Amino acid sequence: MSIETADPGHGHSPAAWTAVTIMLVAVTIGTIAFFFDTQWLVWASAGLLVVGALVGWVLARAGYGVGGSKVAEKAH
Repeated sequence: MSIETADPGHGHSPAAWTAVTIMLVAVTIGTIAFFFDTQWLVWASAGLLVVGALVGWVLARAGYGVGGSKVAEKAH
C-alpha cells in the first residue's frame, strides 16, 4: 500500500502523447519489417523507438510534461 499523495498525472501531456505515438509507429514498422525479413528496417525501427523516448524526455524537460509550465491543466 502506498502512502504517496501526489498524483503523477498518468501521462496526460503533450510530451507523453508524442513519445507514445512515435514509439507505436516504430513498433508497427518493426513488426511488419520483421515479418517481411527486412533486417535493416527492423534496426531502423529500433532506432526510432529510442528517438521516441528521447523526444518525450526532451519535451518534458521543455515544459510540456505533466505539470509543466507550458501545459494547461484540465479539470476531470
